[in-house]
Amino acid sequence: MTFKKGNKFALGITTNGKPPVFDSPDAIGSKINEYFESLLDEKGEEYKNRPTITGLALFLGFASRQSLHDYLQKDDYSYIIKRAQQIVAMSYEEMLLTRVSTGAIFALKNMGWKDEQKVVQTNLNSKELTEKEIKELDSKLENDY
Repeated sequence: MTFKKGNKFALGITTNGKPPVFDSPDAIGSKINEYFESLLDEKGEEYKNRPTITGLALFLGFASRQSLHDYLQKDDYSYIIKRAQQIVAMSYEEMLLTRVSTGAIFALKNMGWKDEQKVVQTNLNSKELTEKEIKELDSKLENDY
């Protein structure tokens, strides 16, 4: 939203919004790497805390996950953000192999995963029935009920 010159509500406003937190893909990439490294144990081999999208957003200095999604819409930043999201998803996938996986399933569904089955049924012995055969079957079914 732009304000007209002389508008008393526009005093002190020099831009049309908050300036971006990160001015280059390299800057956000470094900060993302720092986040994931901060979650590793002392040996740097396993996560002492699992990475999350909200945790990443907060570590980057954002007030909400939406800010992270806003950066995802910028061409220069989309690859870096998508890769970070995949690392978080991988962490949830690993949780699926444990006994307590309900939270991971919920998180993955919110990340676009689907839990659905597709059933295709075919009858290899099917033949087209004549009208007479259909009537006979109908009358037989009526008699059974």
